[in-house]
Amino acid sequence: MDSEKIEELKGFVQHCKQNPSVLHTPPFSFFKLFLQSMGAKIPPSENSGRDNEKNQDTKQFQSETLDEEIVESDVELDNSDIVEPDNDPPQKMGDASIEVTEENQEAAQLSKAKANEAISDGNFIEAIDHLTEAITLNPKSAILYASRASVFIKLKKPNAAIRDADAALQINADSAKGYKARGMARAMLGLWEEASRDLHVASNLDFDEEIGSTLKKVEPNAKKIEEHRRKYERMRKEKALRKIELEKKRRQDAETASVLKDGEVIGIHSASELKIKLNAASKISRLAILYFTATWCGPCRVISPVFTTLAGKYPKAVFLKVDIDEVKDAAAEWNISSVPCFFFVKNGKEVDKVVGADKTSLEKKIAQYAG
Repeated sequence: MDSEKIEELKGFVQHCKQNPSVLHTPPFSFFKLFLQSMGAKIPPSENSGRDNEKNQDTKQFQSETLDEEIVESDVELDNSDIVEPDNDPPQKMGDASIEVTEENQEAAQLSKAKANEAISDGNFIEAIDHLTEAITLNPKSAILYASRASVFIKLKKPNAAIRDADAALQINADSAKGYKARGMARAMLGLWEEASRDLHVASNLDFDEEIGSTLKKVEPNAKKIEEHRRKYERMRKEKALRKIELEKKRRQDAETASVLKDGEVIGIHSASELKIKLNAASKISRLAILYFTATWCGPCRVISPVFTTLAGKYPKAVFLKVDIDEVKDAAAEWNISSVPCFFFVKNGKEVDKVVGADKTSLEKKIAQYAG
């Protein structure tokens, strides 16, 4: 080994003594393994704790950003008229398969008349019995089911009323009384949107004041629920879009970072390669340090090991090394008049430079711009 190489080796060993963390960088892993095989103890890297901390913070941020659940707030509604749902056994229904004679129709009308009298007297249970008798006699009458449904509403039995209203609407899809009864029953259960829809249909078919007054209570709640749902649907869509964008950016960053080498010095062999590396660094907002050197330059031989060490110490910066005799067009483009020369490039723009083998200034500026 010639004396010049020995002097370089001595300089490198001295540098390792002053900054043992250089041995943890990928280019010198072979030397680290050699020293350990000889029984040497290598001090831990100064940055290992900070890097682990940073990785944990990044993972936590990504988890919170992508997996955080959207918790819906409660909607402030006027529930003053809501009742407890009735859980009685289903009321007796008519047999739709029987033939309804004129005699049965007349008897059903008589029972209905008796039910109306009972309603007038406030005897709602008795009215239910008469209407049930009428339904048994004429199970194909929508008005009878709708009438019994309206009585169940007076008895505050909304589920029973809904069953009768459904039966009425099955017989006659345009039963205003059926829609009205079902809408009022659903309002009693706090089913505001369903109630609003039914009452609007009833209003269009045959409006009355009771429908109008009920709608005045129902519509504000229905609108609040609709606005609330739209708000959270929008939030979920926005979250889904953010997740897609974050994943897209993550993939793009990974693809871009794949052309860079964390913790290593990248040798540049053409002007086009230099542009690719600088563009890649810019895309992921990393600092690029462009080091122009030459094989015949003495100060370059001194500063080169330092440059390699700094690459390991600042793995999220991009360290590029250009031999001015090999890549002359790049040297001309950057107006290199002396070496070593360092340019600091961030987001595609030159932000600073160091001329000469000034170790202190070099690391100071890397720390300043890489943060």
